[in-house]
Amino acid sequence: MPTMVLRFPGGRYHATPGGHHVNEGIVEWPPSPWRLVRALIACGYSTQHWDEIPPEGRRLVEALSSVLPEYRLPRAALGHSRHYMPTTKMKDGREETTLVLDTFADVSDGALWVRWPTKVDEEAQQLFDVLVAHLGYLGRSESWVLGESISDDIPLPQTGGSFPHSDHARPGWSFEQILLSAPDAIDAYASWRASEVKIALEELDLPFRKRPTQAQKKKIDAIQSSFPKDLVDCLQRDTAWWKARRWSRAPGIRSVLYWREGNALEVGPPSSPRMSGAHRVQMMLLALTTPSGSKSALPSVVRTLPQAELLHRALVSKLGFGGEACPEIIGRDEMGGPLKGHRHSHILPIDLDGDGRLDHIVVFAPMGLGARAQRAVRGLRRTYMKGGVGELQVAVAGVGALNDLRAIGVGMARAVDELLGPRNGAVSWITATPFVPPRHLKKAGPSSLVGQVEAELKVRGLTPTKVDVLDWTGETLSLRHFVRRRQRGPQPPIDVGFAIRFHFDRPVSGPICLGYGSHFGLGRFSAECSGRS
Repeated sequence: MPTMVLRFPGGRYHATPGGHHVNEGIVEWPPSPWRLVRALIACGYSTQHWDEIPPEGRRLVEALSSVLPEYRLPRAALGHSRHYMPTTKMKDGREETTLVLDTFADVSDGALWVRWPTKVDEEAQQLFDVLVAHLGYLGRSESWVLGESISDDIPLPQTGGSFPHSDHARPGWSFEQILLSAPDAIDAYASWRASEVKIALEELDLPFRKRPTQAQKKKIDAIQSSFPKDLVDCLQRDTAWWKARRWSRAPGIRSVLYWREGNALEVGPPSSPRMSGAHRVQMMLLALTTPSGSKSALPSVVRTLPQAELLHRALVSKLGFGGEACPEIIGRDEMGGPLKGHRHSHILPIDLDGDGRLDHIVVFAPMGLGARAQRAVRGLRRTYMKGGVGELQVAVAGVGALNDLRAIGVGMARAVDELLGPRNGAVSWITATPFVPPRHLKKAGPSSLVGQVEAELKVRGLTPTKVDVLDWTGETLSLRHFVRRRQRGPQPPIDVGFAIRFHFDRPVSGPICLGYGSHFGLGRFSAECSGRS
């Protein structure tokens, strides 16, 4: 059974139900089956470069359209923002504006589960996996999503149920009925279309001819083309097409009743559940986006250190004054002394999609992130770049153990393997960001370059069998452009970075960060996975 899990890096889902105006302030929650199938088709055209839907794509669309999916909804709250949009009309020397509401469901870091109770063939399932992994948004363009296809033997969560109405379904007083849009049954649409075309041709009252004239063929073609040829064709028609033909609603669509838990969409501020101080997590993954949504405007990977420092400064500001101690963020114990053993948080900006731009930040602490640290991370909405000039939007994209990062998506698996190492670990690691020595360099001994690398590894319980200093050539050459000086705080004893490779006698797992600035993304090493030179 095709099953997807969608997470919203921006924390919000924007979509207006069909037949409603945006200023009515209504959110389509959950996303209708019609919207989900159309989103997969659009993803195929935009990311798989379709000229038309391939055969396996048609089989997939027809299978998903033949049944109604079941949902598991995260807790959400209804919210909105107001915008005064220009109308390009002038009055009394000023441009007129009109009020537009942008209503959304605030889902925070929750996940939406969707399962279609149908079987598809292997090719169609593989295509489904690819399309879900490449979904960029759902609903309006600001509803960014991270999609994952999961096996149908994984049970759906117990809470947040939403499922189709049936004559036998009586879920109880805690559920409410809502109206969603779904694709029509394939045979039902074909039968309806044939009937409508027949009626339209009869109303045209063309003189009977064994061979219609060219003028008659033109009129017949015009009538037939005004009705999409099949359900898959209906799903590809945009709003402008059916409105231009004076349709009251999209062709091939039907309204269906769903049951939804009554508190699935709260009105008012979202309730944030209290987190127990005993519940600690290893890491939190943050997604970075620009207000324009342009990936090319994200900061370059060479700005690893300043971006980490800016985020750390924002986290400290979120802690405020007083309250329970938060050593994992500030790096000091309750008495103000520095923590030993590098157990506190590492803020690691990373490029998961391999385009040379920082798109995520991993906040990782060997000692674990406690309740106060988690609240500070969740409370972040923005950070800055380029000396505080450019703004970046921040959203929690994942929480849990380090290995949970491996579930982020097929297209990012390589970058995660390099950060953490393969599941069984790696014996060879190479510089991903420059290693800056934490002490002044000596020609030999513990303060030599190799000696300092070995000492840094020893503090972390690792013993290398070999350490090589690499020349600035080939793949390592670009690392010379990384910014190494900190904007605030102590400066490095020696303002120079090095490219290093070291080996172990047994596989080890990452992240591995060494030297000056290692808690802010410098001195980070990548596992040399198979296929990498």
